[in-house]
Amino acid sequence: MLKILVFVALPIISLLLGAQLGWRSREMLGDGNGLPRTINATESGGYVVLEDPERDADISLLWHVWRLLLGRYVAPEQLQPRTMLIGAIRGLVDAVGDPYTTFLTPEEHQEFRDALQGELQGIGAELTVQEGRIVVVAPLPGSPAERAGLLPGDIITAVNGEDTDKKSLSDVVHHIRGPKGSEVSLSILRKATTQTIRIKREDIRIPSVEEEMKNTPGGPIAYVAVNQFGDSTVKEVTAAIGAAKKAGVRGLILDVRHNGGGYLDGAVALTSLFLQQGKVVSVKGRGDALSNHYVTGHPALPDLPMVILVNQGSASAAEILAGALQDHKRATVIGTKSFGKGTVQEVIDLPEGSGLRLTTAHWLLPSGRNLAHEGITPDIVIDRTPEDIDAKRDPQLETALRWFESDAKE
Repeated sequence: MLKILVFVALPIISLLLGAQLGWRSREMLGDGNGLPRTINATESGGYVVLEDPERDADISLLWHVWRLLLGRYVAPEQLQPRTMLIGAIRGLVDAVGDPYTTFLTPEEHQEFRDALQGELQGIGAELTVQEGRIVVVAPLPGSPAERAGLLPGDIITAVNGEDTDKKSLSDVVHHIRGPKGSEVSLSILRKATTQTIRIKREDIRIPSVEEEMKNTPGGPIAYVAVNQFGDSTVKEVTAAIGAAKKAGVRGLILDVRHNGGGYLDGAVALTSLFLQQGKVVSVKGRGDALSNHYVTGHPALPDLPMVILVNQGSASAAEILAGALQDHKRATVIGTKSFGKGTVQEVIDLPEGSGLRLTTAHWLLPSGRNLAHEGITPDIVIDRTPEDIDAKRDPQLETALRWFESDAKE
């Protein structure tokens, strides 16, 4: 069975496990259990033959430099061939200029696979690269990063006093992660103000779905927070919906704030719970290749009034869900503009345990919107400020609850 991950959907890296949870936005070939499937070079076509050979680079130059270093460098004992090889591969991949395409060493690739199991250690934050800067996509719910006050959009300028300027995302992650119980100091730029946040690394367990009944004067409203799109998410949301129907709720709030994504089939299946028919998303690959994903046609709640909460930390699969329901006018979207992760990455196993995350396609919503260019703009835009968070206020959720009292839902 082919499994596709659309984590953060981003070159987002979750700082969990003291390791990388991985790019929360990626297409991932799987073995049916959510784990990467090995693709040998021969399977994936081997070396690419360019249509215009004159544009091809002379690879012999690389080997010429390699031989010069090994044969003439003044301190041969300092040469580390494996480190040099990895550096050359990283340089090759980085030169593409796509922050979502990256090479993983065997150690990094194994950490990524381990992190898919769900029991993690670290600070619990998702990072990406924007305009050359390391940016927080979202702290995970209940994580040390969230408790320490890390916010979406924060720019990490230094780790333990070491400047992050011109460092790769992998390098920054390497410096942030560490053993459970240890601390890391992050210098943060937030709205032109610099501050330092110290975070203790911990064990992190991420609940896929959280639910609560909101009692209002007009009757109960079901509140369901979807933190990620994992193996059990659809089953958990379906159970929550069943409980909500038995309780006679008059509306549903689906919260995908700080949700960096997950499995594509989970996003499609979740959207299918609320739509009778229609397209969920299109995947546009190289050239004219286009594949469409439609709802299954067996919705559990096709008519119940519905709100979706999004923010800057909503990415990839979360954006696919919110965007599809918005395009079909099935739900009202409330919050702030989403992250805007619109590309797909395949995770390919390479020899000796290394790996490659390779951008292979773009996401297009039913209306044709490209998530990478636009993100999801809410129907009702309202912010949740750091002051609100400190005071434990949630104006976005409050606005959603008021929406059910208005005529807008009609």
